[in-house]
Amino acid sequence: MKLVVTGATGGAGSWIVDHFASEGHDVVGVDLERPPGERDGVTFLAADLSDQGRAWEVILDHDPDAVIHFAGIPRLGIATGTETFLTNVTTAYHVFEAAGRTGADVIWASSESLYGMPFAAEPFLPDYLPIDEAHPMRPEDGYGTSKLVGEELAAKTVRRYGVSVASIRPSWIQYPGAYPVADERAAFDLATADRSGNFWSYVDVRDVVSIVDAALEAEIDGHEPYLAVAEENYLDRETAAVIEAVFGDLPDECTLDGDESAFSTAKAREELGWEPAHSWREAEGEAPRGPTFLEE
Repeated sequence: MKLVVTGATGGAGSWIVDHFASEGHDVVGVDLERPPGERDGVTFLAADLSDQGRAWEVILDHDPDAVIHFAGIPRLGIATGTETFLTNVTTAYHVFEAAGRTGADVIWASSESLYGMPFAAEPFLPDYLPIDEAHPMRPEDGYGTSKLVGEELAAKTVRRYGVSVASIRPSWIQYPGAYPVADERAAFDLATADRSGNFWSYVDVRDVVSIVDAALEAEIDGHEPYLAVAEENYLDRETAAVIEAVFGDLPDECTLDGDESAFSTAKAREELGWEPAHSWREAEGEAPRGPTFLEE
């Protein structure tokens, strides 16, 4: 397939580019700057996708079978809330519109932050546990709101152009040899712990890559969101017990068992045949590695 991958030099985007190139696909990798190295099977382009003309040229000129959109500001705290919102919404609008006009399906990086808890001024309990794709979305910040608007743009693109869009909602992405959740776990004290808006969940970047691959292969009709989260929390403790101790309560509906993640991946398992394969228990001890085209 011919694929356009945005955010090609970013954390998850670079792994996605590397994976699909290794699978023999024809990949166009787009980011604000080209990487220092090259990769067989990949054409790297520098483009600011918040500019409509550049975004449309990148996609329309290459006429891809699918667009994998991972460009944007990846979390709150990197830029102002206003810049984060405007950048993410503008790039999503331009990319989705261009993809729709050329008839390309889209897989893109949404986030679990659109539920509202992760970056809330005071993280709050969900309506039920585990959280699934149908849970109400109540973001209070520019980042989570940008992802909520992005999913509305995805639905609009489906209605107008008849393409499919898969919105991947990852939790906190970790990388082999670089697992900051290890420090979080080491410093965790149940008696003094702050509320965690993502309820101590995470996902390995390789599982993000595999769910994108699964979505690309699946027959998706319309717009569908999918949570991408590891099976367990990163604390090595019972999830419900920790939430109750830190938040002071649990939702009336809570079916969590042991260290099961607070976010459900049942939909991705059932519709995409995907399940997370990596755990902090093994990944934290792995040697650091990543796509070689990022190296000088």
